[in-house]
Amino acid sequence: MKLIYAGQGRGIRLPEALSLGEGGTPSVELSALAQTMKLGRLTAKLEWCNPTGSHKDRMSARLIARALSCNVPLVVAASSGNGGLSIAAYSAHAGLPTEIALTAAVAQSYRRAMVAHGARLIEAPDSLGRWEHLARRVAEGAFAATNYRLPAIGTDPFGIEGYKTLAAELAGLDRPDVVIVPSSRGDLLSGLRLGFEEIGGVMPRLVAVEPFPRLARVMAGEDYRSRFEGHTAQVSTAGETVTFQALAALRASSGLSVPVDDMAARRAQATLAACGLHAELSAAAALTALDEIARDGRLAGRHVTLVLTGSGLRDPGAHDPASWPHTDERPHAATPPAMSGFQPPRTEASVQQRDNG
Repeated sequence: MKLIYAGQGRGIRLPEALSLGEGGTPSVELSALAQTMKLGRLTAKLEWCNPTGSHKDRMSARLIARALSCNVPLVVAASSGNGGLSIAAYSAHAGLPTEIALTAAVAQSYRRAMVAHGARLIEAPDSLGRWEHLARRVAEGAFAATNYRLPAIGTDPFGIEGYKTLAAELAGLDRPDVVIVPSSRGDLLSGLRLGFEEIGGVMPRLVAVEPFPRLARVMAGEDYRSRFEGHTAQVSTAGETVTFQALAALRASSGLSVPVDDMAARRAQATLAACGLHAELSAAAALTALDEIARDGRLAGRHVTLVLTGSGLRDPGAHDPASWPHTDERPHAATPPAMSGFQPPRTEASVQQRDNG
């Protein structure tokens, strides 16, 4: 799905009042690596320079604006870390209570930050258990800020609009020929595709990076609605489902998917760190994917951009799984009010002005 704006032409048409300064992240030249790989140019887009430290902030600003416009009593999300923290921060900025469903694998650094923003944490036994919790809450009137359905369909299209801003920034004076994107259910892939299509011109080739074959199997002919089991320390891109939107983005850009295992991702993480960039494991995997597709020389002279979605400073994938939080380590936050009839407090001036017409 995508949004079509009635009578307003192209571009994002959601309030800017909820912005925390997301977007406008720096691009860093990696000239030595470009020379080694025989590329024309290699840049890294540092999405960890967004307010809560990941690309998710571009989506959260639009999602929470949509939630406010729907007058919802509660925002709910399922998260492995970055997304939940971002949703918690923007919901706090908007004065909306938030509930984040997570598993035991989510690091304490993320948990503490979510609770600091006032979010209530719900621990589920597994990844799909988070979606079951969200489905119950949505039936009670909550706004879902992440996917919760099977087959997976990705996040609300209002949120995916936010990723068009990344496409706009990349489509500057020197648009890349190839954009390499860590991917799970394809929200970022889809937003980039829609953004580049709206801007016009030559669509960069989108490359999805995944920790084990999922989209790669779909591109080879398997049904995208299947379940694709695998284990990985790349928690930000883990999961056993893919979406049609991810498949459509790759097809529209003549793209491909490259699986990168944890060992290769760790080597890439060390290489980027030697360049001064400490990326989270799932983001660093983008460099390995580039190395694989550049080996035959087909990217010679081309401009490639790595989208480094998050920093390694709080990356749970940087630790052995044995050190991940246990199920009895659950931080507590205030329980949100009962769903029925509750109207959240709103102190933001712009929100008050809107409510007053």
